[in-house]
Amino acid sequence: MFVVLLRYCQPLEVIDGLLDAHRLYLDENYARGVFLASGRQLPRTGGVILARAASREALEAILAGDPFAKAGAASYEVIEFLPGKVAPGLEGLLV
Repeated sequence: MFVVLLRYCQPLEVIDGLLDAHRLYLDENYARGVFLASGRQLPRTGGVILARAASREALEAILAGDPFAKAGAASYEVIEFLPGKVAPGLEGLLV
């Protein structure tokens, strides 16, 4: 399991211009079962993605396809963790 922290590297005007393409990218990866949750940070300096991938390398390849990444508009910090406990209803996240 991975937590991905996105940090915007461009002004919000650039980010806003890429949002439609970024949302399509998110939708594709939700459909593939890679992304489990996502949203913007508050204050609006970036975003957070909870992801499941075969490996860190596989996830990094997926992240490289993000329109934000392609435009150099965001940087990514990938944190791998093994969930050991979850709230009721989220048992599917346990490894």
